[in-house]
Amino acid sequence: MKEKQLYESNFYRYYTEKAGLTEAEFEQLLPYFEFKELKHNQLLLRTGEVCKHVFFVEQGLLQSFSIDEKGGEHILQFAPENWLVADRASQYFNEPSDYYIKAIEPSIVVFLAIPFFENASNLSRSFSCFNENSLQRSIYFMQRRINSLLGMTAKERYLEFLKLYPNLLLRVPQWMIASYLGVTPESLSRVRREIAKDSF
Repeated sequence: MKEKQLYESNFYRYYTEKAGLTEAEFEQLLPYFEFKELKHNQLLLRTGEVCKHVFFVEQGLLQSFSIDEKGGEHILQFAPENWLVADRASQYFNEPSDYYIKAIEPSIVVFLAIPFFENASNLSRSFSCFNENSLQRSIYFMQRRINSLLGMTAKERYLEFLKLYPNLLLRVPQWMIASYLGVTPESLSRVRREIAKDSF
């Protein structure tokens, strides 16, 4: 990526505007990330691999998912533009991942090596605080996911999905949304009809 394109990117704005990195600090981090163009259905991480990067979505859409013994796909997370996705447990414990991460649209993704975060935290107190808050939000998000799957109705889970991903309905097929919610596509259809009926 050319320098001008880098400084106009969502990735640059995200870490300068939200995390407080200066242009000079950002330039010191150039060796630790790479922009890559991904095709539809291209895998970034496979189960059994150790996750070596955090993935920032510059453009497009990713998903994190597992596959059960019967071949069923269970979607853990979607990651649209300006979202980060990784297997943090695999990274922290240097263990094989239980998950896949895949592009479900043609995408431009920034591959962030782990030293990016270590060096950025050393360079910038603001970034260090932002990164810590991001990790805590990630834990909070996963706890809510577990609670929703254990304690919420299908309708409540769908409404939570709409709040979290308000722009994905036209980008993601219904079976993927059903997989994320932990319901069958038929159950999701019933929920959507119920909500539509309640709206009138």
